[in-house]
Amino acid sequence: MRTTAQPTALITGASSGVGLWTAQALVARGWQVIMACRDLAKAQDAASAVGIAPGNCTLMHLDLADFDSVRALAIAAREHLRARGGALDALVLNAAVYLPRVAAPLRNPDGFELSVATNYLGHFLLANLLLPDLQAAPAPRLVALGTVTANSEEFGGRVPIPAPADLGDFEGLEAGFRAPIAMIDGKPFKPGKAYKDSKLALMMMSRELHARFHAATGIVFATVYPGCVADTPLFRHAPRAFQAIFPWFQKNITKGYVSQPLSGERVAQVVADPAFTASGVHWSWGNRQKPGAKAFAQPLSAKAENQRRAARLWDLSAALVGLAQPAHREPA
Repeated sequence: MRTTAQPTALITGASSGVGLWTAQALVARGWQVIMACRDLAKAQDAASAVGIAPGNCTLMHLDLADFDSVRALAIAAREHLRARGGALDALVLNAAVYLPRVAAPLRNPDGFELSVATNYLGHFLLANLLLPDLQAAPAPRLVALGTVTANSEEFGGRVPIPAPADLGDFEGLEAGFRAPIAMIDGKPFKPGKAYKDSKLALMMMSRELHARFHAATGIVFATVYPGCVADTPLFRHAPRAFQAIFPWFQKNITKGYVSQPLSGERVAQVVADPAFTASGVHWSWGNRQKPGAKAFAQPLSAKAENQRRAARLWDLSAALVGLAQPAHREPA
């Protein structure tokens, strides 16, 4: 039974960038945050640097690429919530890796390509494990970070460098997604495209979560693109020239630049504010920022919203992460 009125959010990858500033913005709203990160010392220092008091956050270890670590976090979070007499009011799937310069695929302990394992499959498993904890909250939300580069309905999603996001017919997942396979579509490895594909899969997952569980549980499922956070640590593995030029280009040419604090504030709005209670929505502020810009529901591509494809992606993902009995889709 819930004995505290203070809402709690679990945020993956909260030690830097958008995740850290989302935590800060939620704490400013009176929330408790569970900061799930690989490096707890780094997370502690980062929380202190942005003014998050120790009493308002709990640090928990999470390596999304290691599915045993994901399962351990789910257990630890559940025990923590029960000890506090609280519920999990929001789950924010934020963490991501971007490895544009690796020549050959890196792999997680299960042998899956690292970008997809971290950005998508680890989050897929975590979302499924924590659904019962979300369902216990009075007005729960599950928010995943999407990106313009994974949505072919937007200009940024059609940029052919290295290639637009395209999951094909999931041939790589169908074949088991282990070496020599490294791409969801089974085609030759392209590290930049692997990142885009992983985010597209995450956005499709959110739509499928909505289709399967919203009516029965009341959980609000949404994705969000807060704008181009061009100086986020996500780009730390990109060439140094890119790290210098990209923020300047977004600030002065595309006008799409968004600061890390503003990005966190926008994600916190989708997590906590009354204006964002619609489920099955991808929220965006657009890729050309204007003063006072308001969020709007951005369509995804027809392939991304195709129910048959989303259900098939779900079943293949459930098998890969070891969910023995994937939940069935709600009747249409």
